[in-house]
Amino acid sequence: MKYLIVGLGNIGQEYADTRHNIGFMVLDELAKQENVGFYNMRLGYYTEVPYKGRTLCLVKPTTYMNLSGKSLNYWMQELKVPIENVLVIVDDIALPLGTLRLKPKGSAAGHNGLKHIELTLGHNNYARLRFGVSDNFPKGRQVDYVLSGFDDDELPELPALIERAIKMIKSFATVGTELTMTRYNK
Repeated sequence: MKYLIVGLGNIGQEYADTRHNIGFMVLDELAKQENVGFYNMRLGYYTEVPYKGRTLCLVKPTTYMNLSGKSLNYWMQELKVPIENVLVIVDDIALPLGTLRLKPKGSAAGHNGLKHIELTLGHNNYARLRFGVSDNFPKGRQVDYVLSGFDDDELPELPALIERAIKMIKSFATVGTELTMTRYNK
């Protein structure tokens, strides 16, 4: 059984390690742990990770954040993955750093990547793993904030949070959304 795991972010060195790229960072760490590399393919960097009889199809869209739906939709069709086996990993300024929340569906909450996915799919009934990045920015500076790196005092927390996100991805693929929410949402 295949699971499409899409980590949202922006391509380019200037965006690496920014808050908006936490989806890329989580998938990069998962691929590193499993000793696989990404391949630059149509509309995304792609790799596969076998896990407990399942295939985790990891995609980092190369469309930039605002066109994430184009990549997600292409890979869903290409791999014939049903929507219930799709998980999107996304940064969330409404959640404090340290909060990871899996949701079976929901609004885009102003996130341009999720807005485009919703627009492309025509609905918001897909699972998303919301990775809290806090909202420590002055009014009107949201874009600068999400496109900036994590603060020095936040960096030591990241490895454990990314590890928890990876556990949540694997749990999603093996026991489903509801049990994963019960076990991991805080």
